[in-house]
Amino acid sequence: MQTYRLGRTGPDVSAVGLGCMGMSGMYGPSDRAESIATIHGALDAGVNLLDTGDFYGMGHNEMLIGEALKGRKREGAVISVKFGGLRDPVGGWNGFDGRPVAVKNFLSYTLQRLGVDYIDIYRPARLDPNVPIEDTVGAIADMVKAGYVRHIGLSEVGADTIRRAAAVAPIVDLQIEYSLISRGIEEKILPTTRELGISITAYGVLSRGLISGHWQKGRSATAGDFRAYSPRFQEGNIEQNLVLVEKLREIAEAKSVSVAQIAIAWVAAKGKDIVPIIGARRRDRLTEALGSRAVNLSPEDFEAIERAVPKDAAAGGRYPEHMLQHMDSEK
Repeated sequence: MQTYRLGRTGPDVSAVGLGCMGMSGMYGPSDRAESIATIHGALDAGVNLLDTGDFYGMGHNEMLIGEALKGRKREGAVISVKFGGLRDPVGGWNGFDGRPVAVKNFLSYTLQRLGVDYIDIYRPARLDPNVPIEDTVGAIADMVKAGYVRHIGLSEVGADTIRRAAAVAPIVDLQIEYSLISRGIEEKILPTTRELGISITAYGVLSRGLISGHWQKGRSATAGDFRAYSPRFQEGNIEQNLVLVEKLREIAEAKSVSVAQIAIAWVAAKGKDIVPIIGARRRDRLTEALGSRAVNLSPEDFEAIERAVPKDAAAGGRYPEHMLQHMDSEK
């Protein structure tokens, strides 16, 4: 497994990371034993970057990762944690909290749930509109000095916020959605991160399974599955989006690889400063995703892929409109 330095000052991470969110109910029920086996499989394959959020399953995801890491060397995993999402007992969302006092509170609980002494990369999940980003990042920087955090990251923020945050403390990466059908970062955000020497950890590279080649028309999301509310999976949009997938499948089959592998390889080939985060919940999906490392895309392949799935070709937004209104990265 190749490794890359995150940003100018960050840790060395595997060329792909494992996103663990789906193991804690965000895409419906999952199997605990299979989830842990998938984490073990990733680590054994050389994937050291594990991504989570303290609000995934209201702490469930962190405890799951903590269980999976028992008996393994702490330095064998680079743990990336998002914080700040506020939940209620029934799983609802109540905004984000980026106050300095909240940063330290969230962190203390995260350390206990994971069973570790420090977090490798700590990042606010979203921009708190009521708290200057300088205050939030400054609080994380205090935790870096105290030894509880190693590096600072950001998530789903725009170019101006990135600059303001980087003026306070070194930022190693921006976690943001990036895929063939979610390319909004290319205009302003990606040029800014590259200017400042900040890496991209790209989630949603398969658009929550939509462009994995496995989603079928007529398939319904299970209870608790975010895709039940995602615009791109709604009737009227899903049909158009699956047409794009079938065009991508023709290219994949010509290269004797899967649709998912083509989609992941496209993101990975966009630069060594971009690390795809793979949201595998099962070992077979992990194996398929890791197979993307062997896919070599020629200039002709890139042209064919981007003809099949042009920029802005997707029907529907990547989040419901009321959520996009609160996302700094969309402004």
